Amino acid sequence: MIPVRRVFLSLAVCAGSTMAAAAWAQDKAPPAVSESVPAAPVVVPYDDKLSRLAEVIGSVHYLRTLCKAPGGSEWRSDMQKLLDSETRDEPQRKEKLTAAFNRGYRAFASVYTDCTPSAIVAEERYRNEGATLATEITSRFGN
Repeated sequence: MIPVRRVFLSLAVCAGSTMAAAAWAQDKAPPAVSESVPAAPVVVPYDDKLSRLAEVIGSVHYLRTLCKAPGGSEWRSDMQKLLDSETRDEPQRKEKLTAAFNRGYRAFASVYTDCTPSAIVAEERYRNEGATLATEITSRFGN
């Protein structure tokens, strides 16, 4: 019978220490979790058109630089101005527009390595499309 008492006493001691540990843990405040909740993405009604415009600007920038057209580097600085004005404090939108610009740039970089007549025609068509997009965005959504 002595071994049964030892087992029972051991169980009682273990249960008591577990309860004490649980009570001690409850007295302590849980550590503050410094988990930052990502902000909900800002949805602007003209984001699709703006993304397309960014892609067009990237394409025109590549083609004008390739063909050494005057003002070739202005397109990149124009894109930077667009990013600064449209995506202030909105990193997700900035990433999206930057990705669109880079996609447009790379699309023509993979096709044209020399300035050809078709590259000049493509650049002119993209400039026209960009002008149309800019006009549509500002006339419909401008202040």
